[in-house]
Amino acid sequence: MPPEEQHDVAAAEVALGLLEGEERAAALRRMLAEPAFAADVAWWRDALAPLVAGWAEAAPSADVEARIMAAVEGDEVSQAVRWRAVAVALAACLVAAVALLAMLREPVVRIVRMPAPAALVAAIQPSDGKGAALAATYDPASGEMRLSGAPTVPQARVAELWVIGKDGPPRSLGLLRGEGVRRVAVARDRRGLLSDGVTLAVSVEPLGGSPTGLPTGPVVATGTLARV
Repeated sequence: MPPEEQHDVAAAEVALGLLEGEERAAALRRMLAEPAFAADVAWWRDALAPLVAGWAEAAPSADVEARIMAAVEGDEVSQAVRWRAVAVALAACLVAAVALLAMLREPVVRIVRMPAPAALVAAIQPSDGKGAALAATYDPASGEMRLSGAPTVPQARVAELWVIGKDGPPRSLGLLRGEGVRRVAVARDRRGLLSDGVTLAVSVEPLGGSPTGLPTGPVVATGTLARV
């Protein structure tokens, strides 16, 4: 239970009728002196009531006590202590049942594991038909685009990758710098544009990229994303 719902175990013993003699008298005095303790007793009584509400009263058979005592005969304790041990065990079972009832009353949250979104790939072909295509792979889970290679661009220029969505205007995904496999971290506001059937394009731009937000140099390669 969370701290605000931790009820005194002694109150449970009162509610279950496990206390006798001076212990019971002390508990009753405590109920009169401590309203919080009395409220805990009432809480336990209400919580335990459903466990027996559906059962009619029945007197135990005469041999019940004898069988219980025989089961614990090896203990060198008094009969009263043995009975107390049995009662405490019964109380523990009832408390566990209350916890189970509380769990059953809570709404069940079903955790459904969704499959990871499928990757998108594209073969970005040179516009002049010369040279090898660039292999592009987009991972929707990480938002990363990987490209094997990049087109050759003039000195003091850089290749810039674009996506042309279904709404028409190109949007930049990033610059293709360095050698070997290029990794482009696609901005979150652009990831929704990358889907099956959209066009990727590579243009030649100034070193800092397009100053206008649209391709300013020649488009040297294009390809179409497809889901694998």
